[in-house]
Amino acid sequence: MGLLVMILGLVLFLGIHVLSSLRELRAGIVKAMGEGAYKGVYSLVSFAGLALIIWGFGHYRATGWIDVWTPPTAFKHITVALMLPATILIVAAYIRGRIYTIVKHPMLTAVKLWAFAHLLANGDLGSIILFGSFLGWAVYDRISLKRRSDAGGPPIPVGGPTNDLIAIAVGVIVYLALAFAFHPVVIGVPVMGA
Repeated sequence: MGLLVMILGLVLFLGIHVLSSLRELRAGIVKAMGEGAYKGVYSLVSFAGLALIIWGFGHYRATGWIDVWTPPTAFKHITVALMLPATILIVAAYIRGRIYTIVKHPMLTAVKLWAFAHLLANGDLGSIILFGSFLGWAVYDRISLKRRSDAGGPPIPVGGPTNDLIAIAVGVIVYLALAFAFHPVVIGVPVMGA
């Protein structure tokens, strides 16, 4: 049951994000319902999808775990290492500096790193579906960005090296908070153990 709920959540969450990459279809929907209504529906569908993913995955982990393969312990250490640049890249997507200029799409790169890293560390069916779906979406979205005629959202100013230092510092703090507080308490899996 949990796996099906998670998959429904993935369809909603990633589906609404794919819709935004289909610029002509999105423009037609915005024209029909208005920008504000579109953003409201987009947010509601995203939130509902995310809630279903979280509930479904949690229920799956508690009641229906299905092992596919057993990752080597070294893969878990690689995952821990990959999460630091992923976290910094997420911050660099909003505190834009040279990292943003070089990487171009740090949020998508971070999602790809996060998903790939978690695929390395988790060999169960639910994790493969969850993280594989996010990896597939991030690859698709990066390709679609190359083909879009518009930039999407409003531009965020790009700063210099100071913004990079801020992004790195904030990224390290967020990484440590995720590793030592969020992951073991909320997810129930210690990052530095095993």
